[in-house]
Amino acid sequence: MITQDFGEWDVVIVGAGSAGCVLANRLSANPATRVLLLEAGGSDNRLWVHVPVGYLYAMGDPSLDWCLKTEPEPGLNGRALNYPRGRVLGGCSSINGMIYMRGQARDYDLWRQMGNAGWGWDDVLPYFRKSENFHGGGDDLHGDTGELRVERQRLGWPILDAVAEAAEEMGIPRTQDFNRGDNEGSGYFEVNQRRGLRWNARKAFLDPARGRPNLRILTGAEVMRLSLDGRRATGVIFRQDGAAYHARAGAEVVLAAGAIGTPKILELSGIGRADVLRPLGIDMVQDMAGVGENLADHLQIRTIFRITGARTLNDWYASPWGKLKIGLDYALKRSGPLAMAPSQLGIFTRSSDEHETPNIEYHVQPLSLDAFGQPLHRFPALTVSVCNLRPESRGSVHVTSADARQPPAIRPNYLSAPADQRVAVASIRHARALMATRRMAEFQPTEIKPGAQVDGEAALLQAAGDIATTIFHPVSTARMGVDAGAVVSPELTVNGLAGLSIADASVMPAIPSGNTHAPVTMIAEKAAEMIAARMAARRRA
Repeated sequence: MITQDFGEWDVVIVGAGSAGCVLANRLSANPATRVLLLEAGGSDNRLWVHVPVGYLYAMGDPSLDWCLKTEPEPGLNGRALNYPRGRVLGGCSSINGMIYMRGQARDYDLWRQMGNAGWGWDDVLPYFRKSENFHGGGDDLHGDTGELRVERQRLGWPILDAVAEAAEEMGIPRTQDFNRGDNEGSGYFEVNQRRGLRWNARKAFLDPARGRPNLRILTGAEVMRLSLDGRRATGVIFRQDGAAYHARAGAEVVLAAGAIGTPKILELSGIGRADVLRPLGIDMVQDMAGVGENLADHLQIRTIFRITGARTLNDWYASPWGKLKIGLDYALKRSGPLAMAPSQLGIFTRSSDEHETPNIEYHVQPLSLDAFGQPLHRFPALTVSVCNLRPESRGSVHVTSADARQPPAIRPNYLSAPADQRVAVASIRHARALMATRRMAEFQPTEIKPGAQVDGEAALLQAAGDIATTIFHPVSTARMGVDAGAVVSPELTVNGLAGLSIADASVMPAIPSGNTHAPVTMIAEKAAEMIAARMAARRRA
């Protein structure tokens, strides 16, 4: 295929997701910096992107989602999982659960202790605050002048209030704010919404920058590989509408394609493990053992309890009048179930006393279904999902072909670490204890999944493998560090190569103790500042 010249830019950004939108905004704020932003997907102007509950329909839609799958997972008893990744302006922020969660201060202090200077909690907090537009106003921990709107959910469920009271009975305090460095407690999640509509990275960061003459946003542009001059990245080769183009980068190429897309592009460009790439006929540029390795993800165990004496979304949805009320609530007030994030009540606590800070996170939902995309059950029920915040299991993502159109092989390796197996068993028991509190007795909870008859370590671990699923937080596949296995430096430049940096979830040295959209936004804020500083230094030189 003949490659056409697409011109020279100072910075070429690959991926218009949670990170890429931030990078495009911040770097193009300097009118002297010419920025090209490439997105493989198309417009996010779709109903089910903007209506919050639409995530159920956005995932699995090939116009919005890469529709990836894992390989069969031994820890999940041979099951393969759907692995949604945003393929649209806004990336995963256009199809995710909208939860704004930073994690714990100790997460980032650990990053710094691993040798990543400048990435401790006190270092990164200003970047969280910079992008934040917090409903409660600014203070020393929150920002209120940024682009990323953070609001309380526009709903309430008496049954979820009862679950929070049950958590208090277990010694878990209430909290109004999960984002002050210690997320222990129970409360309704805060969300990236504005007046009942999803507030994704496109709305927050791209729209304010669209009119800048030095910013070009190109959709339907799938990057096939980097262009390289020796060990310097000089641009990218991308495909759009059946034609191939070469966009040159005078200063840097920034990969922001996510924990799956970024290592794929590196490997297609000859940067990665020789034992993976050479058998595929990919010419080696740099043998880097860490590319595509260290994949970490949050696995949630979705226990389900049938209840009586309280209404859940199952009841509303089963009734024609209930559906009418749901529609009217949203049409008139932008509230109610259509304004719901996929999870409403969060609980952060410890699965056992051996943990210094909360190591499990609950996502409690006033609904139940057999699997995402399946109909709601026709009886009132709660889904009480529990995930291990700091899993030790590590997997991989690697290309299987030199053809960029072929999906990579994703192997999260869930529940392979003995510590994760222990936490999985403890999580099911913890959820049972929560539902067995005096407060919940009023609702006569009956365990549907995995089922009260399942007991004993081996049986509970088997059950966890049967019902657990990803919570869509892949990270660390091009991790930051100062050791030989690191892919990028603490400055986010790719080790051993010039003109190439990475700013997305793939660089995280360890998974944060919570949802990942807010940390990715923070990484992009910090990356944009470092890239701008490098460019200014070049200009002075």
